[in-house]
Amino acid sequence: MNQPFEGKLEEHWLRDTYVDLLLEYARKDDRIVALDADLMAASSVKRFSRQTPGRAIDVGVAEANMIGVAAGLAAMGKIPFTHSFTAFASRRVCDQVTLSVAYAGLNVKMVGSDPGITAELNGGTHMSLEDVSIMRNIPGMTVYEPVDSAQLRAAFPQILAHDGPVYIRLLRRPAVRIYSKDDKLTLGKAFLLREGGDVTILATGIMVAEALLAAEELAGEGISAEVLNVHTVKPFDEEAVLRSAMKTGAVVTAENASVIGGLGSAAAECLGENCPVPLRRVGVRDCFGEVGLTDYLKEKFGLTAKEIVRAAHEVTERKNLR
Repeated sequence: MNQPFEGKLEEHWLRDTYVDLLLEYARKDDRIVALDADLMAASSVKRFSRQTPGRAIDVGVAEANMIGVAAGLAAMGKIPFTHSFTAFASRRVCDQVTLSVAYAGLNVKMVGSDPGITAELNGGTHMSLEDVSIMRNIPGMTVYEPVDSAQLRAAFPQILAHDGPVYIRLLRRPAVRIYSKDDKLTLGKAFLLREGGDVTILATGIMVAEALLAAEELAGEGISAEVLNVHTVKPFDEEAVLRSAMKTGAVVTAENASVIGGLGSAAAECLGENCPVPLRRVGVRDCFGEVGLTDYLKEKFGLTAKEIVRAAHEVTERKNLR
């Protein structure tokens, strides 16, 4: 705990680790099927299709239909995994996910790739910053975002064992390595990455690495930051968040998404009802995305360690005024 953060990229793309896992478990369980909407190459589901003939369906550019087909398969006892970019896996199919899957209580796993600003050159039309909010508001939905390959490997059998809809927010590219294969990770339970006593930083996805960098910078200033990876935004781990907030008395959230309805909102709801402390949400502020590389977009939308440090200063100062 509190070891220097190296921030090294993994060698393999996270989407390839995901398909490796999908293949591994599909060979053990013939209920697993994959569906795609004309993006098999982008999602790497084409490899699954080639190695498991008859168990992958490409519906074409018809995401809503894909969810309907998946619901039908789930109703017949299959475990369908659907795939598209986050914009099409959430807002375009919201009604079908709500009624055909969640309302019916069906076991469909939905993978949205290129979350938030990582959609990069696909631009604002393909950059869903509201997907977490959409999915989090659907009753019975689990919303999960792995930070690296080790965490995805640990979570995959738990996702498979969960009897209900799950939305997986999946980075396609190489992730920053955070975990080792020996770390014990539980779906629905926030993971304590760094202990601290002055401020709590709750982060998810690509913002976990930024949070750890911010914590090191704050440590150099004499501010002790506690960092939790809230990989499962729903169900929200209130117990872990409240325990940390009660200890530090100040909280910052950091997410690669809109601050409206996502991790920051979940934290605000939890803290407002149980433990009111100064809170600052780092994320995208009520605007659309745009074309650009990830590093540029991080600066553009304030998704940086620098912004987390600034937020930590703000909440600790407010705490000290109380």
